[in-house]
Amino acid sequence: MAVSVQGTPIDIVWPSLPLAAWQDTYTTVHLWTQIIGKIRLALAPKLNHWWQSTLYVTPRGLTTASIPYETRNFQISFDFLDHQLQIDTSDGITKRIALAPRSVADFYQTVLTTLSNIGIEVRIWTMPQEVSEPIPFERDDRHAAYDPEYAQRFWRILVQVDRVMTLFRSQFIGKSSPVHFFWGSFDLAMTRFSGRRAPEHPGGVPNMADWVTREAYSHEVSSCGFWPGGGSIVEPVFYAYAYPAPEGFRDYPVQPKEAFYSSELQEFILPYEVVRQAGEPDAVLLAFLQSTYEAAANLGHWDRVALERTPTV
Repeated sequence: MAVSVQGTPIDIVWPSLPLAAWQDTYTTVHLWTQIIGKIRLALAPKLNHWWQSTLYVTPRGLTTASIPYETRNFQISFDFLDHQLQIDTSDGITKRIALAPRSVADFYQTVLTTLSNIGIEVRIWTMPQEVSEPIPFERDDRHAAYDPEYAQRFWRILVQVDRVMTLFRSQFIGKSSPVHFFWGSFDLAMTRFSGRRAPEHPGGVPNMADWVTREAYSHEVSSCGFWPGGGSIVEPVFYAYAYPAPEGFRDYPVQPKEAFYSSELQEFILPYEVVRQAGEPDAVLLAFLQSTYEAAANLGHWDRVALERTPTV
């Protein structure tokens, strides 16, 4: 069991995040990130696989990164240290909105009004994606929780996962996504590509058009990430999957021994607590990422010599 990482208590570096302890905050922050993500989606030039819509981990929270608007640029960032939403523009304007218990409807209206007041007009589709029983943002007075401690714990985990996944990404010289945060599914993910086109995705993602999913999975992938849980998954987990999943994928031996294939999710799962409590959390997580990638690449006959920094023989 790890008690510290380079002298820092494990609960600071890899904090616990029991789903039940922050479920209401989780739901509210999820919807807040959807509002901010949809603003980027509405204004940023389109990229392959919807990469222009994601958020990115920062030393203080999550950000849209720079968004073009007419002759200006702006970005919107969640600061989970000072618990503020900050809007910065290329002409020197900074606006801050407190992250505190407030309804999704209030957050939505405050953000759009603040943008309008500094000359940025944007319209978004206000129906949440990939959630059960969605309520349009402007009518959602039900979700209004914000526990700063747990919001910050979640971000601290993202910092560690982003760091380790960025290291994992560096070993691949083929096409690879950034390590980025998908506000629809509320997960931090990274995807490697074989270079070949994939069969058309069947779609069926809740509250998402099938043509959106088909663009996301237009090419063969091996994808991995971190998700705080939800539904039948009652704890935070790391996951890994392939599309299309090659024959034998689910039975491929992966590491560590606590990892398993979920028939329900059709992906490999590693409970977050296994990594958090490990003597060497980075090594355990990297073993999971590497072995699940090998399941996709070896069984899918990827050209690993051409795609990897260190050729495999």
